[in-house]
Amino acid sequence: MRDRATRLYPLYITGIDHVQRGVHGALTNKLFNKLGSQTQVIYQMTYTPILDTIDSPADLRNLPESKLKPLAAEVRDTIIQTVSEVGGHLAPCLGVVELTLALHYVFDTPDDKIIWDVGHQCYTHKLITGRREQFGTIRQYKGLSGFPKQSESPYDVFDTGHSSTSISAALGVASAMRLQRKKKKSIAVIGDGSMTGGMAFEALNQAGHLENDLIVVLNDNEMSISPNVGAMSSFLSRKLTGKTMATIKKDMENFLKSFSNVGENILQVLKKSEVSFKGFFTPGMLFEALNFQYVGPIPGHDLEALLETLKNVKEFGRKKPILVHVITKKGKGYLPAEQRPDDYHGLGPFDIETGTPNSVLGGAPAYTKVFGDTIEHIAQRDKRVVAITAAMPAGTGLSKFAKRFPDRFFDVGIAEQHAVTYAAGMATEGLRPVVAVYSTFLQRSFDQIIHDVCLPNLPVTFAIDRGGVVGDDGPTHHGVFDLSYFRMVPNMLLMAPKDENELQHMIYTAIEHPGPAAVRYPRGAGEGVLLSNELTKLPIGKGEMLLEGTDVLLIPVGNRVYPALEAAAGLEKVGINAAVLNPRFVKPLDAELIEEWAVKTKYIVTIEENVKSGGFGSSVLELLAQKGLYTCKVKLLGLPDKFVEHGDQATLRKLCKIDTPAIIKATIELLEG
Repeated sequence: MRDRATRLYPLYITGIDHVQRGVHGALTNKLFNKLGSQTQVIYQMTYTPILDTIDSPADLRNLPESKLKPLAAEVRDTIIQTVSEVGGHLAPCLGVVELTLALHYVFDTPDDKIIWDVGHQCYTHKLITGRREQFGTIRQYKGLSGFPKQSESPYDVFDTGHSSTSISAALGVASAMRLQRKKKKSIAVIGDGSMTGGMAFEALNQAGHLENDLIVVLNDNEMSISPNVGAMSSFLSRKLTGKTMATIKKDMENFLKSFSNVGENILQVLKKSEVSFKGFFTPGMLFEALNFQYVGPIPGHDLEALLETLKNVKEFGRKKPILVHVITKKGKGYLPAEQRPDDYHGLGPFDIETGTPNSVLGGAPAYTKVFGDTIEHIAQRDKRVVAITAAMPAGTGLSKFAKRFPDRFFDVGIAEQHAVTYAAGMATEGLRPVVAVYSTFLQRSFDQIIHDVCLPNLPVTFAIDRGGVVGDDGPTHHGVFDLSYFRMVPNMLLMAPKDENELQHMIYTAIEHPGPAAVRYPRGAGEGVLLSNELTKLPIGKGEMLLEGTDVLLIPVGNRVYPALEAAAGLEKVGINAAVLNPRFVKPLDAELIEEWAVKTKYIVTIEENVKSGGFGSSVLELLAQKGLYTCKVKLLGLPDKFVEHGDQATLRKLCKIDTPAIIKATIELLEG
C-alpha cells in the first residue's frame, strides 16, 4: 500500500486562481509565495478522502459532479507523489486526469470499452479501476504494469505499449459489438503525436465507411515524447475556441444574407458542402472528409465542458463515427513538467520540490550518449551522414546532432516504416543515413528493412538502441527479437559492442560499409572504459579472443561479454579454464575463429540478451553443423520462449539466467553432463 505519511513539499502552478477555486482540494495548510507571474504553494499532503472511496468507475459515477474537481486534484497529487518515489510516466498522465475521469463518469465502463493509445497515460485510469491500493507498485517487478494489460483488469480492454494502434483496435471492438448486436460504445483515446503514425489513418479510412458506433477522442497536447513535427501536427494546432468559431460563422452568415437571394443560395450550398464552416477553419475539415462527425476543440481540463460534450456524444444517434477533439496540456498541475514535458515524459524517482532526479548517474556514459557523440563527430568530417529518428531525438541521443546539423537531421514523427524507406531513398542519392530507433519500435518496419534497404543493398545504418531487456516498461518495450530477425535478412551486417568504446568503432564501421548495417546496443551506462580519440574501421566478420582457455569456450554477445569474463574468473576458482571470445559480429560470424576454439575446447556456451529462438546461439549451432563438428557440446543461454515481464534490468537478467552466476552454473552443468 502506498505510504500516505504527511510530507512537506512545494507544487508550482501558474496563477493563484486555481487554488482559490479549490482545485487542490486534497491539500492542507497552504502557504503562498508570489514568484513573479507564478505562485509557489507550499503544502502538506495529508490524505485523499474522495479517491479513497473509489474502487471502481461505478463508485465514481455515484459521486456528484461537484466532487470531480477536487477528486482530480487528489488523483494528480497521488500520481506526482508516487512517480517521485518509484519513477514512471509523469507528464502524459498529468495531462489526461480530467479527461479520464470524465470518460469513466459518462460511459458505462467496462461494458463500454475505452482503449488507450500507447497507454503510458493510463495512471488515472488505473487508480479508479480497482488498483488504487497497488498503485505504489507500478512498473516494479511483480507490481502493476505501466501500460494497460488485459490480464490485470477487465477495464484494460487492449494490451498497448506501441503507438497508433488504438483506432484499429477500437474499430475492431465496435465491429464485433455490431455483429453481436451489443448496444455499447467503443472509445479510442489517441494523442496527436500518435496521429503521425500511418496505422491511425488506415483505421480512420476504414472507420469512415463502416456504420459502427465508434468514438475517437483526440487528445491534443502538441506532444508525443518530444514536440511533434510535421504537417499533421501543424494542421491539428489550428485551434479556435467555440466562441471564436461561432463569431466567424455568424459574421459570414450575416454577410451572405445581405446579398438577398444570391447570398442565401450561397449560404445553403456552403452548409451542405463537405467543407463546412467548422471544417474550413479547424482540423474538422480533415476528419469530416474521412466521414467522421467532428466535435471540438474542447478544453481538456474543464470538467464541465468535458462532461457536457461526452454526454451529448454518448446520446448521438448516428450512422457514422465521431471524433472529439480535446485540448490538453502535458504535465498539467506540476510546473516543471508543464515547462519541460519531454524531460518529464518518463523518469526515475525525483525530488518534488526541485524536480531533479534523486540520483544523477555518474561514471560511465550511457550508450545512447556515446552514440550521439560519435555520429556528431563522424558527421563533422563526412557530409554524407544524415540522422533520422521517429519522434525521439532526445531518447536516441540525437539532440546535439539536431542543433549542430539542423539541415541533416530529420525527425519523421511516430512513423518507423516511413523512416526506413525515407532513409533508403536518401541512400540512393549517395548519402549515408543513420536511422536511430529503439529496438522495440524498429520491429514495426521489418518489411521496409527487407524490401527497401536490404534487397537493393543500400548503405543505411541502423542504430538499434535499447537492445535487450529495458526494465520497468516491460514486454512491449524489451528489444529482445532484433538479433533473430536481423540476422535472417540477406545483405545485412549486424554488430553488437561489448562496451561503449567498441560501440563508437562499430558506428563508424557501419557508416563506412557499402551496404546495410546495424549496431545493436543496450539501455543504460557503459562499462566505464577509456574512449579512443580516433575511430577505427573494424575488419568485417572478425571477432576477438579476449581470454584463452582449454576446458570450455564462452561466446557472449554485446553486453554479456563482461559478465562472461567475470564468469571465467569464477570458473577458474573451481578449476575450470574457460576461453572467452567476443564475436563482435552476429552476422557474418567469424567462422574460422569459432571453429578453431570449438575444436580446442569441445564445449561451448553462448550467451545473449535476445530470445534463443533464431538468435546468436542458433547461428553458432548452424555453423557447427555446417563444419561437421557434431561432437561439440553446446549450451545456449538467452531469453526464454515467453514474453519477459517488467522489472529492473538486473532482476530480469537473473530471472532469464544470463547473468554471471547463471553463466557459471550453466557451464559447470555442461561440463558435468
